Amino acid sequence: MTESNRNAVGLTPEEVLLRAADTILPGLNGNGVKPLRYKGKALRVGVDLGTAYTVLVALDEDGVPLAGEYQFTQVIRDGLVIDFAGAVDILRGMKSRVEARLNRELTHAASGFPPGVPQAEVRTTAYVVEAAGMDCPELIDEPSAANHVLRLQDGVIVDIGGGTTGIAVIENGKVVHTADEATGGTHISLVIAGAYDISFEEAEEMKKDPAEQSKLFPAVRPVMEKMGTIVGENIRGMNAQSIILVGGTSIFPGIDTVIQEVTNLPTRIAPNPLFVTPVGIAMHDQIGLN
Repeated sequence: MTESNRNAVGLTPEEVLLRAADTILPGLNGNGVKPLRYKGKALRVGVDLGTAYTVLVALDEDGVPLAGEYQFTQVIRDGLVIDFAGAVDILRGMKSRVEARLNRELTHAASGFPPGVPQAEVRTTAYVVEAAGMDCPELIDEPSAANHVLRLQDGVIVDIGGGTTGIAVIENGKVVHTADEATGGTHISLVIAGAYDISFEEAEEMKKDPAEQSKLFPAVRPVMEKMGTIVGENIRGMNAQSIILVGGTSIFPGIDTVIQEVTNLPTRIAPNPLFVTPVGIAMHDQIGLN
């Protein structure tokens, strides 16, 4: 690992994501975590309003995760806010609990959006954050946010969320192509619900159960193959050498293997892939740093 792959306090991307998991996972809804009473100069805050999960994360000024929460939600569909009031209520609760841990008010946050979302809907994301009590002058596309953490020089970031598969081609550290198409974790859950004649909610729980995932794999493999086809179509003719998967759906066992088979490119899953984009969004929050 070269020095260019470390942040201001010497953490590698993997170490940043492990720290994010350590601060967010045990702190879900504030359970079992002692207050931090953060006394640093500034906070960097990110809000990721995803199709399946809403994530709020707070970093210190050097980009080290301090606290956060994530919650399963159904307030976004394909990058569009479909339940404004519900999104605001959820985010207010998360904000309050993280503030209690830090003994510090969260006054601002950056947020993100999938590539290709209309500008009016991008601003709606900011309005949710502002209605929850935080200024939101910074908005960043999700692929660029993810690369704030991963710091790829060349490669393809594939963000598999609840509703869509997002693709970003990175060359010389810059995002040179993005795309976002419908097909994600929600579609996997719909296939499971149909195959087993159960509700969508039951399918969601079944999908996340490690004891069930190997049994489910044959039924959901075609959805994964479609994701791989989406990636392949978007990188055709480009100098793509490898793929890294982020987003909560990337956790499902075998998805990296399927996408590698379809694209014929080496494919790996980022550590704690659910937190890559939210941490990158928070890194984009510059208020109070100067």
